[in-house]
Amino acid sequence: MKKLAILFLLTTGFSTCNNLDLNPLSEPSTATFYSNQTELELAVNDLYRLDFWGNDNEQFTDNYWHRGQLGNAVTFGTMNAEDATAQAFWTVCYKAIARANTFLASKDRAAANTSPAIMTQLEAEMRLIRAYEYSRLITHFGDVPLMTKPLTLEESYGVARTPQADVLKFIFEELDFAIANLPQSYPASAVKRLTKGAALAVKARTALYTGNWALAKEATQAIMQFSGAGTYTLHPSYSQLFLKAGETSPEIILSIPRDEAQKVFTSGTNVQDQLPRVTGGFGAQIPTREMVDAYECTDGKPIDESPLYDPRAPFKNRDPRLTASIVEFGTQWLGYSYQPHPDSLTVFSSKENRRVSNLDTRAVAAFASFTGFLWKKGIDQSWADKRSEDADAILFRYAEILLTYAEAKIELGEIDASVLNAINQVRARAYGVSVTQTSAYPAVTTTNAADLRRIVRRERRVEFSREGLRYMDLIRWKLAEKALTRPVIGLPDPAVQNRAKWPFPGVTPLDDDGIADYTSFGSDVKVVAQRTFDKNRQYLWPIPALERRVNPNLTQNPGY
Repeated sequence: MKKLAILFLLTTGFSTCNNLDLNPLSEPSTATFYSNQTELELAVNDLYRLDFWGNDNEQFTDNYWHRGQLGNAVTFGTMNAEDATAQAFWTVCYKAIARANTFLASKDRAAANTSPAIMTQLEAEMRLIRAYEYSRLITHFGDVPLMTKPLTLEESYGVARTPQADVLKFIFEELDFAIANLPQSYPASAVKRLTKGAALAVKARTALYTGNWALAKEATQAIMQFSGAGTYTLHPSYSQLFLKAGETSPEIILSIPRDEAQKVFTSGTNVQDQLPRVTGGFGAQIPTREMVDAYECTDGKPIDESPLYDPRAPFKNRDPRLTASIVEFGTQWLGYSYQPHPDSLTVFSSKENRRVSNLDTRAVAAFASFTGFLWKKGIDQSWADKRSEDADAILFRYAEILLTYAEAKIELGEIDASVLNAINQVRARAYGVSVTQTSAYPAVTTTNAADLRRIVRRERRVEFSREGLRYMDLIRWKLAEKALTRPVIGLPDPAVQNRAKWPFPGVTPLDDDGIADYTSFGSDVKVVAQRTFDKNRQYLWPIPALERRVNPNLTQNPGY
């Protein structure tokens, strides 16, 4: 009886397999998908996720520090081929590239029921996305495998690294296709999609990061010369740009939607880490003292050159972007006065209308901000109320285009009035005035190349704080070996804090690159973490060991 039962199962099993639909309608498969316009759009739309987009982690820089982690593989100088950060970065980029390759190889299945215009637009979007991912890869890893079509498993084992120059040529060709075939804008009621401006912005940044100054100038000029619908301008308020109110700003060239109602948002520890402890946050992901010292005074001079700077009142007479980005001491923030002074044991809460225990001074809470600073840029009351961040993630904006244009022109030796105007537009907006109101903000007038280079580099640092651009700036300017070998400086322990030297013991010396030096302050400051950067290897990331174990044809970068 058992033998008969087994025979029956084997017979019916094999018989069923002969007629089994291996591609059930409920589950898409590469073999049958991409057969109509809806499926093409679904494939493209799936790559409009933050998983596949993003600037670098600001914690890789001298602007930002995490108390709980003390540092990371970049700032500790410990990155190696087994590092999870490098592996995750590589994997995500190639996952998007693989999806783009499959789409481009399969899209013609839908040609019969998709208009040529839509087909071309979707192709341009996918080619832009693929170019963007390759741009990220070459700026971090150098030479990388260039794959432009789907590969079988066997074929993938023989892939080798392609010279960065060849990949870069491919990137620019792909972006030029996208520039030629994407619209400048969409109707206001339409869902956000990639545009001609986005393709030009990716081209400009890629050109800047790889030292292709002429292409960077060309791409930024094209954006600056837009007219009509889709024209980009600076948002009138720097601080409001990064909140919900700024999501539809004409300054934004490319952002990825986040919306709590659509279950697409950031929550949990990452949000609480940036909130004051008195609101229930952790005060753990914080600005560095170096970040605060980078902002100029209102006369346009660095703090170590300006007579307006007072280390006892470090927020006064400063570039307005300082208090738009970092919480000023003694001001109401998210319903509570923020005051890390060791003698301020209670603070007034406008939310509760009473004085409460000050959990943001280390005299009360041992893990209050070790530098004394908290981020303000892009944070609002909803963070504290909902423990979530759902404002759109801005990746490219018009201010970057202006400063990229200025830098490219300076490096090309083409300094003219347009360079000064581009820089001054960004500076004037910080002060809330028109670029022509030169008496109301510190307008740049010098035409000296060395001076302008310093100004643009300082401008990029403060304009784009907490936006993820600082890391690649340090890499391409070859400043990481200096900036990321200085210690992270915090406030002394409350018991030994000299109140007469609160909050800063003196004026911080800054070198020509804007890098701060705190060695002269001795015990009046506290080293809270050490940084290390190996200039002989860390300007490129390691090819992940896992990839090389699977494919020995992949060579390794020097030093790893």
